[in-house]
Amino acid sequence: MRLLQVTIPTGEREAVLSALDGENLDYAVVEETGSREYAAVAHVPVPKNAVEPVLEALRGAGLDDQAFTVVVEASTVVSSQFETLQADHAEAEDPDRIAREELTTAASDLAPSTQTYVVMTVVSALIATAGLLLDSPAVVVGSMVIAPLVGPAMAASVGTVVDDPGLASRGVRLQVGGLLLAVATATVFALFVRYTNLVPPLSDVTSVPEIRERVAPDFLSLVVALGAGAAGVVSLTSGVSTALVGVMIAVALIPPAATVGVGLAWGEPLVAVGSGVLLLVNVLSINLAALVVLWYSGYRPRRWFRESDARSATATRAATLLTAIVVLSAFLGGATYDSYTTATTARDIETDAAGAVAAADDSAGYDVELLGVEVEHSNTVLFRQPETVVVTVGVPPGETVAGLAGRVDERVDGTAGRDLRTQVRYVQTRSA
Repeated sequence: MRLLQVTIPTGEREAVLSALDGENLDYAVVEETGSREYAAVAHVPVPKNAVEPVLEALRGAGLDDQAFTVVVEASTVVSSQFETLQADHAEAEDPDRIAREELTTAASDLAPSTQTYVVMTVVSALIATAGLLLDSPAVVVGSMVIAPLVGPAMAASVGTVVDDPGLASRGVRLQVGGLLLAVATATVFALFVRYTNLVPPLSDVTSVPEIRERVAPDFLSLVVALGAGAAGVVSLTSGVSTALVGVMIAVALIPPAATVGVGLAWGEPLVAVGSGVLLLVNVLSINLAALVVLWYSGYRPRRWFRESDARSATATRAATLLTAIVVLSAFLGGATYDSYTTATTARDIETDAAGAVAAADDSAGYDVELLGVEVEHSNTVLFRQPETVVVTVGVPPGETVAGLAGRVDERVDGTAGRDLRTQVRYVQTRSA
């Protein structure tokens, strides 16, 4: 529920009150004695999704931009007529939809002051970098909680859709500046950690799972970012808290930004490029999803003659974002294909090794049990190749299987399409 406090200009009282009566609204009118420009102040309780149509009706009755209107949240309204009005609007297509004016204010409030934004971004990047190097998911999640990144993304999209260039440009500036600041902070801190030995020496930073999972992103990363952007807009337009959604958006941005910094600090270009692509894809996808959902939700500029400008700006920005995402998705496609082929080849190698052991079991005259197959790959970020196959078999005490390593090697070389090192390890087993 909302309470509208509308100042009625002198000479427009009858027209404004007639418009309120036409909307079947309860209202109270207080005489205004502090200014000759205004005759009265009307207090009008309305359902949340009725604010925008009521304001449009009042503007049509002569309420201009000079008369200010305050929209506040009302806890309780006791009125039979209001209950009827609330029931009527509950049947609307989106009963939780807030007014355009509320949306603009909420988006503006989400984008904090520059000083606060800088401090919170630096702190979150420091914590995320520490969490990555410590391989601590809990610390990384903590960095997401305090990251102030949901506001700029929402501000940029709302400003574009409602044709507010100031709000849109501020959102874009904060996003670009914040992500660059996060990368720079992570780089400086990672350099400090590396050369002061605050963590054990790392010859390969991709050996840390928290880092490695953000180096070769696949197409599922798009789902995360698009979902975060859409959820952010839905929470904003319904007037509910965006705190949890802000964490989701930070999930897509802060850890990849910190990973870029770690890659630069350790001199690993593939790490920096891979996580940098993930960062760009995520921020572009969040903005694209927010734009599309806002426009689909029906938000437009207040003045009809500015709607075409807003539509053009929204379409242009959406097309630009989509084009950039498609170009960057080539990297995601390569990573997805590499992950698929690596897993498929490893599975086929394990099948071949199991077949060789089964054949040995049939001809050995004693039990030969396959205990495990391990495929070791090249230590690269992308396009990993199988290099070594380790087969562990169980045999009775003192027994081995002559030529088993050669038979396994022959099979797996054909599957992998390259010469692999094959090891067979025997474990003495007894059955009772």
